[in-house]
Amino acid sequence: MKHMTRRTFVEIGAIASGAAVLTGLAGCGEASNATSGGAASSAASGSSDSASVQNTESDASNGSNTPLVYFTRALDSAGLQAVFAAIGKGLGDGNIGVKLSSGEPGGNHYLKADLIADLVHAVNGTIVECNTAYGSKRSSTEAHYQVAEDHGFIDIADFQIMDEDGSLSLPVEGGLHLSENLVGAHFADYDGFLVMSHFKGHQMAGFGGALKNISIGMASREGKLLIHSAGENRESWSSASTPDFLESMADASKAVLVAQPNMLFVNVMNNLSVDCDCDSNPAPPKMADIGILASADPVALDQACVDLVYASDDDSADLIARIESLDGPHVLEAAETLGVGSRAYDLVEIGI
Repeated sequence: MKHMTRRTFVEIGAIASGAAVLTGLAGCGEASNATSGGAASSAASGSSDSASVQNTESDASNGSNTPLVYFTRALDSAGLQAVFAAIGKGLGDGNIGVKLSSGEPGGNHYLKADLIADLVHAVNGTIVECNTAYGSKRSSTEAHYQVAEDHGFIDIADFQIMDEDGSLSLPVEGGLHLSENLVGAHFADYDGFLVMSHFKGHQMAGFGGALKNISIGMASREGKLLIHSAGENRESWSSASTPDFLESMADASKAVLVAQPNMLFVNVMNNLSVDCDCDSNPAPPKMADIGILASADPVALDQACVDLVYASDDDSADLIARIESLDGPHVLEAAETLGVGSRAYDLVEIGI
């Protein structure tokens, strides 16, 4: 069973309206550069290649190289399209993959098909995923396609398991742990990606957002094993120390963006559980939904989401504790050092 075909298609144009820059967000400790006009990126200057070139193309409107992150409180299809349109550039007319998590059966926090359908159609995208490395109903290609059908993704778009035919090796130049990153072999079939992530906690990374989606999420089964082991094992499960694992995620993110810089990123901040969508029985969210964010810079985007959790006056204590218990922001620090993006950003609210 390969590359299943959508059954319905409705062409919907993106919506955008007025914007205002938000300032004064509470940061994630002293390391945060979250507010408008925050400290400049500390991306390493010694890198021989740059994954962050695409992240400044849409930022001329703020008069600096500080990335823009667009935010709406509207958690619906119109809000999703509005923040994506606000980035100010598209992905082109080629073969576009829409990378998301298909969600573990039993869980119910993954991004729903009816929320994302209009934006997937607007970019004429194929939804893409990779198999899991742990034993689950998404660890084999045939079973994973069934999950995609059960969760409604086959109804709205073409769907492909990118590693159904194995892995593609991407070099990691100047990596902290990895010298190569193994992604799904069909990664090379796509001319660009819309990376659509459900922002939430994670039991190994502290939180999951755009960086996790392009590192662990785009890795083949053996690539996931390689990242989790910090480059030591691609055949069986072994776990590196948490800092090494997070730094390996940053390595993998760099390799992906160097190989395919035509990517744009959307994070949806709803169902804010401390657990990942890969959990078949995630903890119920305690804090209220926040909204949807989008950027051309995945580091700035994830940093903004972390900062919005800290800025919330809702019951965010459990999610913050999960993030801090695993030093989740370390992946942002490592990714910035590798030149993947910037932890400094300007947050722009979009009215719908």
